[in-house]
Amino acid sequence: MKTALKILLFIFLICRINISAQEIPFDVILKKARLEIYDNPDNSIATAKSLLKKEKNIDKVIQIYIVLSTANIAKRDFDQSLQYILKAKELAQKSNDLKTQTSVLISVAIQYQQMELFSKSFETLNEADLYLAKLPDDLFEKHIETARSYAIRGMIYKSQSNSEIALEKFLISIKNFEKVNPKQSAYANMSVVYYNIGYCYLNLNQIDKAQEAFLQSVTYAQKNNAKSLEAFALKGMAEVYKQKRENKAALHLLIKAEDLCKNTQDLILNEGIYKEMADNYLAMGNQSLYQDYNKKHFEMRFKRQQNELKSINQAINNHNKETLKKSEELKTYYFRIKMLVIAFGTIIISVLFYFILKVKKQNRKYQKEIQELIRS
Repeated sequence: MKTALKILLFIFLICRINISAQEIPFDVILKKARLEIYDNPDNSIATAKSLLKKEKNIDKVIQIYIVLSTANIAKRDFDQSLQYILKAKELAQKSNDLKTQTSVLISVAIQYQQMELFSKSFETLNEADLYLAKLPDDLFEKHIETARSYAIRGMIYKSQSNSEIALEKFLISIKNFEKVNPKQSAYANMSVVYYNIGYCYLNLNQIDKAQEAFLQSVTYAQKNNAKSLEAFALKGMAEVYKQKRENKAALHLLIKAEDLCKNTQDLILNEGIYKEMADNYLAMGNQSLYQDYNKKHFEMRFKRQQNELKSINQAINNHNKETLKKSEELKTYYFRIKMLVIAFGTIIISVLFYFILKVKKQNRKYQKEIQELIRS
């Protein structure tokens, strides 16, 4: 009896070990990495890198690279972000999945937009449109990528102070995000778009509409539990209150935003929060706190500019490599054409030479026959 119990206990333990040893599905781990992109990008990067070590499937590796790129954008490390997204783009050329190819191109366009390489971003978006046109209209991914494409275009126009055009693009983006099912997969993106809509209305001096847009941004950020996105939206709300000269209310929101984004390492977000805090303390006549936050603002600004400079240098190097590669491909192409022309020319000359010799030979023969006839 004791022996039987021991055997049963052993089997039970083995079963437990086997159950615990089962691997967590790829999609579950990647989803976790995606959820942590904005609030804890370092965790997101660590999770994605652990997946990258053992994953061989091209489409899955591309998804991992996109997560790594996006998480580094969240940290404003554009150099690392660019390297990962270019790896994803290179792999996408080997994929037969239109959805993957489209998603990668949109992500590359986002990268260029973040680096303020707007012409490159538009060029990439136009390339992505060719793939988008081939996707079925009722496809989940088509709505997502169309919405992202219009959002990027809107951000570029907003950066160029074309708020009216930017608003048109953002509103089309929102319409496409609303078609996405399940809707929660679009909440983070909708928060970002409404945040940008808020600033467009601020630039157009439509304060009430700006406030409404920032409130929408907060709502969608909270639905997705995205603290950094909520912090961005609160910063926008604070600017509305600052314009209304309600500096205490603005500072209350900014302090909350500062607390929300303490783990994000987002240089642009921190820079913006510190600038707004400095402005509000200055308006309230608090010189000491104004000096403190103004100093923090310039420190963040310097770090961001250093990161951007590094990434732009990397982008220039990659552009030069692409140009050199295309140049080499053209040289090879024209060399082959030249060789074909030479070969074809040689064949034609050889054939002509053959017929010339044949005609000459026949002429000699006819001349000989004529001479013989004359003699006879």
